[in-house]
Amino acid sequence: MSGDDASGRDGAYNPETEGAEMQFSERMSYGDYLGLDRILTAQAPLSGAPDELLFIIQHQTSELWMKLMLHELNGARDAIGQDHMPQAMKLLARVSRIMEQLNSAWDVLRTMTPSDYTQFRDALGMSSGFQSLQYRLIEYALGNRNPAMVKPHTHDAGAVALLNAELSRQSLYQVVLDFARRQGLSVPPEITATPSAAPHGEVPEIMALWQTVYRDPSAHWALYEVGEKLVDLEDYFRRWRFNHVTTVERVIGFKRGTGGTGGVSYLKRMLEVELFPELWHVRTAL
Repeated sequence: MSGDDASGRDGAYNPETEGAEMQFSERMSYGDYLGLDRILTAQAPLSGAPDELLFIIQHQTSELWMKLMLHELNGARDAIGQDHMPQAMKLLARVSRIMEQLNSAWDVLRTMTPSDYTQFRDALGMSSGFQSLQYRLIEYALGNRNPAMVKPHTHDAGAVALLNAELSRQSLYQVVLDFARRQGLSVPPEITATPSAAPHGEVPEIMALWQTVYRDPSAHWALYEVGEKLVDLEDYFRRWRFNHVTTVERVIGFKRGTGGTGGVSYLKRMLEVELFPELWHVRTAL
């Protein structure tokens, strides 16, 4: 085909001449499949401040990534429970990459100055990321379980049901430790017998388990690999929390958060949380 054949009358390239579909009145289009009419009209700024759209889109896109993160975490737990470790490793690696995307989002939000934010902060009322249902579900799935954090969702029966359903399920770490038991390693029964109702604290027997794994990775490769995937995930999660603190301090200083928390002081407390303490402390013991 010559160049002229693929061009319109004005010489511009016409993809239709090479088979591209150009009519979608009776076919599903890209926008139809992705529901873009709903997504792109879901932003409703409440002020005339230019940066409010940035604030809304940053949080909406983060919630979309968190939806995928929950999907993959649930899949990973199911795979580990069935001893399908290669599938679980792929899913956990993807969760870390999702966390990388969430971390990158703070870079965009940090272009908003304190002066920009004060133009629309009052319009937020008491709404706050502290109230994010999906973030709370992620924390619960990873084992940072505080039943008191269900309270901000009591106005939404569906949200409470989802949180209670997560609390009735083993955390990711518990599922991994059950896998370790099936591999012949010693795990105290009470650690995994019931779904955890509080953050996991370091247990000497679990520390001994990981020392066994890390001192002879080739003999315990599946556990060694999943241990490193958990460390990778928590590494990114810690960065996310640190970036959150830094961004909030940069934009509002030490003011209280819109949801009533201490703002930076509350977020700094979250930096101290360890999801998989033995996996971090075993480095010192080796």
